[in-house]
Amino acid sequence: MRARMRVGDDLVVELAETFRLMSDPTRLKIILACLDAPAAVGEMAERLGISASLVSHHLRLLRAARLLQADRRGRQVFYVVGDEHIRSMLTDMVDHVSEEDQAEAEG
Repeated sequence: MRARMRVGDDLVVELAETFRLMSDPTRLKIILACLDAPAAVGEMAERLGISASLVSHHLRLLRAARLLQADRRGRQVFYVVGDEHIRSMLTDMVDHVSEEDQAEAEG
């Protein structure tokens, strides 16, 4: 277990904003869609059943918060979770929630 660290007020505010961005179900679905492989706006819109303009709006916020990275390939832009900290945290949280669901189903 890691030693406790002191977290300054500025960092707490930044963390809270990051979690606020991820608390929106649509934004979280977008992040999860980019977790394993890069995804284009149109692909995400189709997969999530929302408009490409709404996906683009959310992507602007997620990129500004450094939760997603953009990679231009010709005329298309692909988005991916490029930070291993974000990838690890989300994977761990999905595993955690899945364990709870599995325990309830078995119980």
